[in-house]
Amino acid sequence: MTPPPTLPNDAAASLDLASLAGRYAAGTLDPSRVAAALLQRIAAVEDDAIWIARVPDAAFLARAAALAALDPAARARLPLYGIPFAVKDNIDAAGLDTTAACPDFAYRPGKNATAVERLLAAGAMLVGKTNLDQFATGLVGVRSPYGVPRNSFDPAYVPGGSSSGSAVAVARGLVSFALGTDTAGSGRVPAGFNNIVGLKPTRGLISAAGLVPACQSLDCISVFALTVEDAMAVLAEAAGPDAADPFSRTAPPVPASPRRPWRCAIPLPGQQEFHGDTAQEAAYRAALAGIETLGGELVEVDFAPMFEAASLLYDGPWLAERVAGVGDFIAGHPGAALPVIEQIIGRATDAKAADLFRASYRMEAIRQATRTLFETIDLMAVPTSPTIYRLDEVAADPIGTNSRLGRYTNFVNLLDLCGIAVPAGMRPDGLPAGVTLLAPAFREAMLAEIAAPLHRRTGLPMGATGVAVPAPAPIAYGLRPLVPLLVVGGHLSGQPLNRQLTDLGARFGETVRTAAAYRLFALPGTPARPGMVRVAEGGSAIEAETWLMTPEALGRFIGLVPAPLTLGTVELAEGRAVTGFLCEQVATVGAEEITRHGGWRAWLGSRSSAT
Repeated sequence: MTPPPTLPNDAAASLDLASLAGRYAAGTLDPSRVAAALLQRIAAVEDDAIWIARVPDAAFLARAAALAALDPAARARLPLYGIPFAVKDNIDAAGLDTTAACPDFAYRPGKNATAVERLLAAGAMLVGKTNLDQFATGLVGVRSPYGVPRNSFDPAYVPGGSSSGSAVAVARGLVSFALGTDTAGSGRVPAGFNNIVGLKPTRGLISAAGLVPACQSLDCISVFALTVEDAMAVLAEAAGPDAADPFSRTAPPVPASPRRPWRCAIPLPGQQEFHGDTAQEAAYRAALAGIETLGGELVEVDFAPMFEAASLLYDGPWLAERVAGVGDFIAGHPGAALPVIEQIIGRATDAKAADLFRASYRMEAIRQATRTLFETIDLMAVPTSPTIYRLDEVAADPIGTNSRLGRYTNFVNLLDLCGIAVPAGMRPDGLPAGVTLLAPAFREAMLAEIAAPLHRRTGLPMGATGVAVPAPAPIAYGLRPLVPLLVVGGHLSGQPLNRQLTDLGARFGETVRTAAAYRLFALPGTPARPGMVRVAEGGSAIEAETWLMTPEALGRFIGLVPAPLTLGTVELAEGRAVTGFLCEQVATVGAEEITRHGGWRAWLGSRSSAT
């Protein structure tokens, strides 16, 4: 095994965002010094296959100098000030050709992809365009006429694809982060093979305008980074609606944190396939133990629907969609694409419309089953890949090995999930292994809250740099402040109206008691509901629950509250004041007072025992 490269002891010793930002703020480093050091570092890493094109040195240094010349107030307005990054070469960057790893396909875009433009506007410095599996078709990282980027830990093994160059550039400390893409796992598998973080956001969260499509309805621009916090900081700047992308979406209000305790689904034992790779299996087991240590409850569930969805990816409408993306170019330029790419995409040229509809109907059924599953769990944890292959193994079976690597990734975009791949441990053979956390769309912040400490507990350095993961930092994306809502009746956990809260993303806070200043009544009508009023004297403490939700979700919930109930300020026993259910006093005239029971549940219980 070849050891990972030793990085030069230069000004940019660690490129994680926290280290750079700290040194910039202290005045001990500036973007110009970082840029000069990076050019030396890139020259010292003997792997030309990482890059397809780089920003000319003079232009890169000029960009850094312009940033360094900014006054402190201007720097403070740039969240990614002086942060170097790379872009997968199927994403447009003005001034550099977009090749999608096919020289005959190359074109010079007139403007940046939306995501690239947003990152530059945030102060980041583009280093160059990275290698990939041609037309983003592959998980192995070897399907490129520009060569094969070396796996960061052993060049005998594949680097993972299709975002091979982006992952390797981050792992070797050549950039702080890199954009990749993810249709079937290309933003996660290379992260697992190179000991870094791979963030696959919700489809449409980052604009795909300026991206060469693979399967346009599934494509995501993804982020490779050294830490979970770094990936989320990049997402905070890259995400946003874009009229230029027909699949662009805006995140609804959802809480950042999981409910406590949180439930994590894993495949049934018989569905956990590692193809005899005991080292990969051991790393997965260690990651699951870490999840339990962090407070998660592991729940074995049937992953058959997920695996069925994965099988449809290359046998249904979505393979035909690759024909829609680049099929005309391949058909019109015989020999321009690699033979394996022509073989894969050529399989869909005779797809029948009726078959495509049948597959789409089945996929909708699977999506519905998945939504139902997530009503009982918070997230899933799967191996990032079941195994890893040597270059010679892939050469002997290019399609079979590639297909097996996607067992735990192919279904994710089809089922509208988001995911974060993090290192799970180092195998006895010196190769890294990864685990991926998955959740419904727009729950990136919730996953990050779990993924960050899960990554740190491995004790592994960042990528192949040998540098320790820095101390935890706040998650930059998706953290809307959560506000407590106090409920006393039908919205309590397990009660008929609780679904109104959970549908808005609310999560349970705690069981509490009000100050001894309230009276409780059973209001007439169906369904039965309580009315709580504040009184000057003769009141009691009432048992209640708090549910945590975003301000936006609370605003939506207010519209669901019928008169005579209302939301107002409720005082708790310890003196804290929260927003909660109250009742107009006039509505309690003639209603049964149930204050003596101390709460709605106790009164319901007394009624049950009486009958």
